[in-house]
Amino acid sequence: MGIKQLNATYLIHEDRILFRFNTDEAAEFRFWFTRRVSLFILGATAHLYEKQLEKNHAPETAKAIAQFEQASLEDQISHSDGSGKAEEYQGGTQYPLGADALLVMDVKCQLTNESGADVLSLDFILPGNANLNLKLDGRMLQALCVLLNHLVVNAQWQTPSQLPAGEPEQVSLEKSATKIPLH
Repeated sequence: MGIKQLNATYLIHEDRILFRFNTDEAAEFRFWFTRRVSLFILGATAHLYEKQLEKNHAPETAKAIAQFEQASLEDQISHSDGSGKAEEYQGGTQYPLGADALLVMDVKCQLTNESGADVLSLDFILPGNANLNLKLDGRMLQALCVLLNHLVVNAQWQTPSQLPAGEPEQVSLEKSATKIPLH
């Protein structure tokens, strides 16, 4: 199952992002991202992508490459067809998890190697301890981050000031949560 398109919309009355993607087989998956989940995905993927680049480059160079590639993709997306509009999202005809969006309760990110290519394994932890795993190559990962970043800015959500705590090759939202005692 290959991902064909990504789509996300910030819904102000829900204060959430409706994230959808469709596949080459016309299946569509729908999820709710909270502020916490969205910011975690942005922080963790940026961290892991830079770690991947550091395998072949100095840390400063890796960071510069990641920023350049992000800016280049943002420019390509904004000029994709000459009108500044991206290709229209095509909804699916099948809904393997149902037509209603599912709330993403937790996220785990990890760099993996699939058939000789580095990919980001993104696990969505869903209600009832269900799990959906996405494997995103560099291009699809960057597209997801550009999309989420635009929505985070439009929603006026703060960007994370620090990367989540965790192992350099695997990061989990659960590990980055701060616990504040209530009295």
